[in-house]
Amino acid sequence: MNLRPDPTFHASPKLAMQAPVETIAYTLLLSPDGSRPDGLAVVDVNPKSDSYGKILHTVMMPNKGDEFHHFGWNACSSALSPLSGHAFLERRYLIIPGIRSSRIYVIDVKEPLKASIHKIIEPEEVFAKTGYSRPHTIHCGPEGIYVSTLGGGGQDGTDGPPGIFIMDCQTFDIIGRYEMDRGIQDKHYDFWWNLPRDYMVSSEWALPPQFENGLVAEDLLSNKYGHAIHFWDLRGRKNVQTIDLGENHQMALEIRPAHDPVKEYGFCGVVVDTTNLQGAIFTWWRDKDGTWQARKTITIDPAPADPEDLPELLKGFSAVPPLVTDIDLSLDDRYLYVSCWGLGEMHQYDVSDPMNPTLAGKVKIGGIVARTPHPNGKPFGYGPQMVEISRDGKRVYWTNSLYSTWDDQFYPGDRGAAMVMAHVGENGGLTLAEDFWVDFPEGYRSHQIRLEGGDCSTDSFCYPSA
Repeated sequence: MNLRPDPTFHASPKLAMQAPVETIAYTLLLSPDGSRPDGLAVVDVNPKSDSYGKILHTVMMPNKGDEFHHFGWNACSSALSPLSGHAFLERRYLIIPGIRSSRIYVIDVKEPLKASIHKIIEPEEVFAKTGYSRPHTIHCGPEGIYVSTLGGGGQDGTDGPPGIFIMDCQTFDIIGRYEMDRGIQDKHYDFWWNLPRDYMVSSEWALPPQFENGLVAEDLLSNKYGHAIHFWDLRGRKNVQTIDLGENHQMALEIRPAHDPVKEYGFCGVVVDTTNLQGAIFTWWRDKDGTWQARKTITIDPAPADPEDLPELLKGFSAVPPLVTDIDLSLDDRYLYVSCWGLGEMHQYDVSDPMNPTLAGKVKIGGIVARTPHPNGKPFGYGPQMVEISRDGKRVYWTNSLYSTWDDQFYPGDRGAAMVMAHVGENGGLTLAEDFWVDFPEGYRSHQIRLEGGDCSTDSFCYPSA
């Protein structure tokens, strides 16, 4: 434990933007067929370095079949909450959940080039202490580590609804379930919060039988995937309101609240509208009477395509849906980045007015039909997927794999792992960096990125920006 707060903890988003820029990125490696262990790659993102864009170190796990997904820190700026009592923690450990194995790894990255396994939490402990399975997303909260899950109990994860559990941020022991009253919430995906305002928002994807072996087309066309967002009393640990986005808005995924805690709004990405194949972004906000509202503020159209160029799943539609699979918000709450995994596009929206976003920039790379190469000439397999933004908002990184079985459905054949970066213009706009391209080990795919010292989907802030 430090005697002073970790220097990578920041009271406000504005202070975080002024912090030193990242020189290291941590990126997940996953073996799509489970034939090899998953791993963590330590990537050099310092443009002044001779090893810029290279993998400097890897930590490979002792088990196979984990399928790493959304990982996070043991502690972050939320530790500065006046209610936490944890202000002197270190941002030292990465918590990596295996979505397929329900196993959790704690990786010590105090010395990034000597990163190593600190602790392994076996699935039996997760099941016994929470009744949940398929851990998915990690968020560092002021009093512990919050872990969202995609499965309940039982072999297929449908014995009871999934939810959130909490781990001790120092011992990494599992403490127990978060929810005291979940209301009608019966599926889970992402979650995030506003700490001073004392609320949390969560979203829905699907239950394990609907995603583990690939997209179930019958369920999608019957609108059986998640399509609601849930609002919670954070400290009371109870669901206070649920908003159904409409059953045609299938797969409500990433939750991105405004970073400045004074603001009471945020965004949720929807993968596909089954009535027209559009992707969508909803803006949600709290009215003065305390009730929550949500409105669709961005739509992204599908692209017509020859059925011969489409995977089996899409041939009958003669079109490529955008497939909005990830979104991320810059720390100044100005730009929202939207991954259109199907089209092969990364969109940048100016959301200074969150109710009236405008398209500010776009990069085309990869895509089911377009297959746009990187400016360096290399093919970019799949499409833009997990996106991460530097704290100063000047660089946007992304990888290309969604989930092994879904990759195989929408992009048959192994397309290889990739990680790229785009520069952000002074007044918006995106330009891919020709000199940044990460080569990953053959046979692996790449998923989420974490940046040294925190990033835009890691930290939650306790104090307003001055």
